[in-house]
Amino acid sequence: MIVACLDLEGVLIPEIWINFADKTGIKELRLTTRDIPDYDVLMKKRLGILKEHNLKLKDIQDVIATLSPLDGAADFLNWLRSEMQVVILSDTFSEFAKPFMKQLVWPTLFCHSLEVNSSGDVVNYKLRMKDQKRAAVEAFRSINLSTIAAGDSYNDTSMLGAADAGILFCPPDNVIKEFPQFPVALDYQELRRLIETSRTKI
Repeated sequence: MIVACLDLEGVLIPEIWINFADKTGIKELRLTTRDIPDYDVLMKKRLGILKEHNLKLKDIQDVIATLSPLDGAADFLNWLRSEMQVVILSDTFSEFAKPFMKQLVWPTLFCHSLEVNSSGDVVNYKLRMKDQKRAAVEAFRSINLSTIAAGDSYNDTSMLGAADAGILFCPPDNVIKEFPQFPVALDYQELRRLIETSRTKI
């Protein structure tokens, strides 16, 4: 049996923080794990910006409510689920992801959570565990499941490396350059082809 492990933002849905940055006009919020490899550094920076500008969880959720999965994502995910088991491994937060999960017909999602005070301020974030994407892939393999993983950012590369086959999907040039060992798909058709090819080799 094969389990496909997919990143969420940038693979199936738009980058939430980039869209929030565009809405608020705060350019620093456009930084993602494509730019800053250290997730803790990135999130502390984001939390500081939210506090500085008195932005609350609801402000982010209001932007999320206007977004939809990427064009073709639902069809791709439906195809993939017909071929193998699928788990989404994401460094997003459950407070952000639910509207997208509904639109994608409730796929399995492992992610993190936010700490929000009574005023609606995001005061901290709670990792389910450090490097959870890699750990999940290793756990699947430990129970004799083969894995194919796809992601787009620095924080996906340990997952891709731990999988039987790892694929970069629409990554930035800096990630392609630093991780040349992973094949690159620039659209869902190519991602499907690479998954099918990988399946025959594992």
